[in-house]
Amino acid sequence: MAKALSKSQVAAAVADKNGLTKKQASEILDSIAELAYKNAKNTFTLPGLGKLVLVNRKARKGRNPATGAEIDIPAKRVVKFRVAKAAKDAILGAK
Repeated sequence: MAKALSKSQVAAAVADKNGLTKKQASEILDSIAELAYKNAKNTFTLPGLGKLVLVNRKARKGRNPATGAEIDIPAKRVVKFRVAKAAKDAILGAK
């Protein structure tokens, strides 16, 4: 499997594609990330990729895999990323 692109590699690719400097591209990526963090509670959508959503998980029973003992897992809020249909089709190929 190929390694994931680093932030600097992504910034370099964006800079080359759009005629920007690497520093400008990196600042754009930082501002998108900051915007996503601030607006995740209201769902943040990246068009063509997907959206960040906050989900409330209910309390539930679980098992310790080492001992088999039953444990209580408390309710909590988690961040999920839902992939857009366009991204799925582009990556996996349309059926």
